Amino acid sequence: MPTIIFTVTNDLSYDQRMQRICTSLVQAGYSVLLVGRKMDGSKLLEEKSFRQKRLSCLFNKGFLFYAEYNLRLFFWLLFQKKDILCAIDLDTILPVLFVSSIQNKKRVYDAHELFTEQIEIVSRPFVRKFWLGIEKFAVTSFIHGYTVNQFIAGEFKRRYGVTYEVIRNLPVYTEDPGINIYDGEKFIIYQGAVNEGRCFETLIPAMQQVNAKLVICGQGNFFEQVKQLIKENSVEDKVELRGYILPNQLKALTPNAWIAVTLFEGTGLNQYHSLSNRFFDYIMAGVPQVCVGYPEYKAINDEYQIACLINDTDVETIAAALNKLLSDNVLHTYLAGNCIEARKYLQWQEEEKKLEAFYNTL
Repeated sequence: MPTIIFTVTNDLSYDQRMQRICTSLVQAGYSVLLVGRKMDGSKLLEEKSFRQKRLSCLFNKGFLFYAEYNLRLFFWLLFQKKDILCAIDLDTILPVLFVSSIQNKKRVYDAHELFTEQIEIVSRPFVRKFWLGIEKFAVTSFIHGYTVNQFIAGEFKRRYGVTYEVIRNLPVYTEDPGINIYDGEKFIIYQGAVNEGRCFETLIPAMQQVNAKLVICGQGNFFEQVKQLIKENSVEDKVELRGYILPNQLKALTPNAWIAVTLFEGTGLNQYHSLSNRFFDYIMAGVPQVCVGYPEYKAINDEYQIACLINDTDVETIAAALNKLLSDNVLHTYLAGNCIEARKYLQWQEEEKKLEAFYNTL
C-alpha cells in the first residue's frame, strides 16, 4: 500500500479540502498521513480514515513561524515512511523538496491558490519578493502537481513550464443536506477565512442598510479588524462572529441561511481569479449567494444561474444585492432551485476521479 504524506500549516481540524482529498485516497487504496501544526486552542483531532499529525511550534506567526515550522517539518519528514510527498501551497514546499531529493521520493505540489498573488503578499514588496524567490526556486522541481482552476494552472505553465492538472474544491454530494430549512428569521452567512482582501471593509458597513443578521463563521488575519469595523459601524446587533466551526457543524448551519456571500477585492491575481471552497459549499447547501462577478465565478454562474453577481464591492452595491435577495422571493426561489440542480454536477464524487487518476499515474 503506497504511503502519501501531505503537508499543511493549519491545525487540520477545519481543512475540508484536505479531509476530502485524504479520505478519497484512502478509499482508493493508499495509506495517507496529513501533517499540520498544533496551535493555541486547537481542538482534539477527530478520528478519520487517514492518519493525522500536528507539530508544535514556539512561534505562531510571521517569518519566525515559517522558519521554525519548515525546519521542524524537514526533520520530521526525514524519519517517516513514505512513497510520495505532497506540499500544500508554497509555505511547506521547501521541506518536501529537500526531503524528497535526499531520499529519492516522488513529490507533488498541490496549489490551493496562487500564493504569491495574495493581497497580503502583493501589498508588501519585500515579502512578495521573498516568496517569489521560493516559488521560482522550488516549483520548477515539481513536475507533478495540480491546482484549483485553469487560470492558476496556466500561470504555472507560463512562469515555470510545468503542466498541472485542475482539481476543483468541490464539496461531497449528500442526498439530504437539509436544503431549504429556514429556522426563524432570515440570516446571511459568510464561511471561510476572515482574511485581508475579503471585502469586510465594505460588507460590514453595508449591513447598516440590510434588515437581516450576518453570521460570520471563521477566523483569520483580519479578525480583529472585523471586530473594530462592527463597533465603528454600530452593527453589533446585526453581525455575529462565530469563529471557527467544525465542518460537520458548518454543514448543518449553512442550509438554514437565506443568503450567502462570496466577496473578494479585485487587487491581485489570486483574488480576481479565485474559485473558493465556499462558493461551491453554498451551492451544495442550496443557498443563493451574492458573489463577485470575476471570471471563474461568472463562467459557472452563466451555466447554472445560482448567484446574484455584482460588478464591484462598494457598500451600496453589496447592500442593494443583499436586499434584493431578501425581498424578491421569486428570484430567491429560482436561484435556490438552480443550486439544487447544479449540485448534482458540482460535486466531489466526480472530481475525486481526477485525483485518483493523477496519483495512480505516479
